[in-house]
Amino acid sequence: MDFLAVFSFLGFTLLVAIIAWYATRTTNEKSSDGYFLGGRSLTAGVIAGSLLLTNLSTEQIVGLNGSAYKDGLSVMAWETLAAMAMVVTAVFLLPRYLKGGLTTVPQFLADRFDVTTKTITSALFLTGYVVVLLPVILYSGSVAISGMFDVPGMFNISESAALVYCIWGIGIIGSIYAVFGGLKAVAVSDSINAIGLIIGGLLIPIFGLMAIGDGSVTQGLDVLMTANPERFDSTGEKGQEVPFVTIFTGMMLVQLFYWGTNQQIIQRALGAKNLAEGQKGLLLAAFLKILGPIILVLPGMIAYYYFEGGLASSDLAYPELVRAVLPKTLVGFFAAVLFGAILSSFNSVLNSSVTLFGIDIYKQHINKEASEATVVKYGKIFGICLALAAMFIAPFIANAGSLFNYLQEINGIYSIPIFTIIVVGYLTKRVPAIAAKIGIFLGSALYIISQFIMKPHFVGKSLEEAKNAGITDPAQLTLVEADAYPHYLHVMAILFMMNCIIMLVIGKFYPRKEAFELRYTEQVDISPYKYVKQGGIAVVLIVVAIYVYFAK
Repeated sequence: MDFLAVFSFLGFTLLVAIIAWYATRTTNEKSSDGYFLGGRSLTAGVIAGSLLLTNLSTEQIVGLNGSAYKDGLSVMAWETLAAMAMVVTAVFLLPRYLKGGLTTVPQFLADRFDVTTKTITSALFLTGYVVVLLPVILYSGSVAISGMFDVPGMFNISESAALVYCIWGIGIIGSIYAVFGGLKAVAVSDSINAIGLIIGGLLIPIFGLMAIGDGSVTQGLDVLMTANPERFDSTGEKGQEVPFVTIFTGMMLVQLFYWGTNQQIIQRALGAKNLAEGQKGLLLAAFLKILGPIILVLPGMIAYYYFEGGLASSDLAYPELVRAVLPKTLVGFFAAVLFGAILSSFNSVLNSSVTLFGIDIYKQHINKEASEATVVKYGKIFGICLALAAMFIAPFIANAGSLFNYLQEINGIYSIPIFTIIVVGYLTKRVPAIAAKIGIFLGSALYIISQFIMKPHFVGKSLEEAKNAGITDPAQLTLVEADAYPHYLHVMAILFMMNCIIMLVIGKFYPRKEAFELRYTEQVDISPYKYVKQGGIAVVLIVVAIYVYFAK
């Protein structure tokens, strides 16, 4: 790694930190709104940038490009359908969140059902964050940074030691942003890094296409599409990560949970200065998300052609392409951008965890008389403990396999049950609290039984029979595995419908005594953005058009 690369990396990273400090120096971090929601002052541009950067990190950039290397364009569903989910959030969910003056999504569940339901939900979120999401972000980010800067060679240490040092370095810096800066520091740094990520992210497919097109981007794209036209099919097949039919089952449920109810994401919109700014921020992010496959899918497809499908692992597609095509003078800048994306996801999840603990657990159950300053203080202490736990757990993620797919599948333990009770809670007025508790526990338990007990049994049995029959081709074995058990996205859809029915039946026979009414807390103005429906329709039509155009 040359001096220029190191200098550009440090320069861009310090610039982001200085701007974030300057922009947040007058924010009152001692109040709950000031610390957890940036004083309810976030505007559309900041919300959109923070939403995108919170979503983008190395497990997304490396993982989804790895999926594209393996399956082609069909994995773009993770990006394009996210835009449609953001439209639903802007039109349906956000007006209700801001009307109720929410700081956390589980707060609504306390009003709609009871405090116990809220606490269970917050605990599920926190468990998922500390056991799965935070360690995966730290691990995948550390692998990328260690590789780009050749940390083992630079310090003459083993790869495992370098990984641990990078994990702790990223964890400590991210904790400073999230724990001591609050949401506004996170959101401002996210917005700056968003600009760098868009520039840096676009450079990789540009240089990649130039590399395979004799210096021409258009010629490179023509070569790519001509060589493997079947890989430009928007409709995934059985055995692939995103079979087309899953788009109409669990895929949209996952997207709606993530963009509409997941605390780490929706907290940005909850900090909006008013409903109109929040809706504009979500719509702007939705339009930008449609362009996501250029950064998150196209490089993986270029890598498949460039390396002739010969990489040892699909997750190597993105880092190997970067190493092969990016000019050395830009490595430092790109490493800084990637570092910003890693920090963004880590500190955003950590900040959301601090919020959930401070508002939903400490204030609710530990010290009901606590002042806002005390809530923030103990929230910060919890955040430090959470960050330390994640840093200790992260090295053990090394054998998790495909990180992106692993994350999506394991998150189903809590994502669909939580999404179910929120949807039923808003769409009905008399379903009681006991129904929500049954929905959460039953949904989580059945998903765990399905994916981690029943699925290994059926898949293992089918693969053993196939191998005994003499089938050794990996592609054929993949199809055997796909036929042996329903795709996890289908399982999510089945459990969602089943839980909804169970909750509605309970509500029919044991309704709550008084119908629930959502009260307006007057925290912010809830006049909607006048073009929210037109903007939402435009996003949906563009996504449908993309699918139709690339459908084979």
